[in-house]
Amino acid sequence: MRIVVLIARLLLGLMFAFFGLNGFLLFLPPPPHIPGNAGLFSGAMMSSHFVYLTAGVQVLAGVALVLNQYVPFALVVLAAVIVNILTFHITMWPQALVPFPILVTVIWFIVAWPLRANFAPLFVRKVEV
Repeated sequence: MRIVVLIARLLLGLMFAFFGLNGFLLFLPPPPHIPGNAGLFSGAMMSSHFVYLTAGVQVLAGVALVLNQYVPFALVVLAAVIVNILTFHITMWPQALVPFPILVTVIWFIVAWPLRANFAPLFVRKVEV
């Protein structure tokens, strides 16, 4: 199981580092036509340069996973990114939901599940100061 988690962590990190770098360098061609609101949203992300923030977060978290540094923090950050990716696809472009957004979510859970004890402090109901 440890090998599966290691491979999943490296794969998740490489995917986010690669696609995050694409947000800066645009080495992958964009899809020929993104329909409706999905296209408008993608255009707004590019024209407002908001994509640089999201791409930067993806690169930093992906590199952290690959280097096995701050893995719980990287997973929390990527959870927010993945929720946004899923929300985008579910609400605006459901035709593109399969396979990558679902695959990334499954890989994230494979990496996060053995580390779930690290996330327990995030779910404390009351904090004493």
